[in-house]
Amino acid sequence: MNIPTNLKYTKTDEWFDPASGAMGLSDYAQGQLSDIVFVEIVVSAGETLAQGQAIASVESVKAAAETYAAASGKVVAVNEDLSASPEVLNKDPYGAGWMVKVEGGKPEGLMDAAAYTKFCEERAH
Repeated sequence: MNIPTNLKYTKTDEWFDPASGAMGLSDYAQGQLSDIVFVEIVVSAGETLAQGQAIASVESVKAAAETYAAASGKVVAVNEDLSASPEVLNKDPYGAGWMVKVEGGKPEGLMDAAAYTKFCEERAH
């Protein structure tokens, strides 16, 4: 399980990079979903997000799931490439698999990597 220490995490398995404003689905979540076959980003550049607001719909061979904003802020970029190449979420969830970027993001109440690792391990038992 890949959990970068520079990111912040939600209990619904999204990540947020305070440095770049990028957010997306964690490696743990993509591993649970298995082979991702569809991604639809449901927000647009210019929108103001509230933390916890749905930003994307993700479908895999096993399940469908909503992805939520890990932080509030104004959307400055949307990863349009994911709809054409949803499998990127399985290969590179923290790099090319980012979903949206926000400016002014407020990562309130998010876990650091150590707390998220523990949270994931507790669910695995």
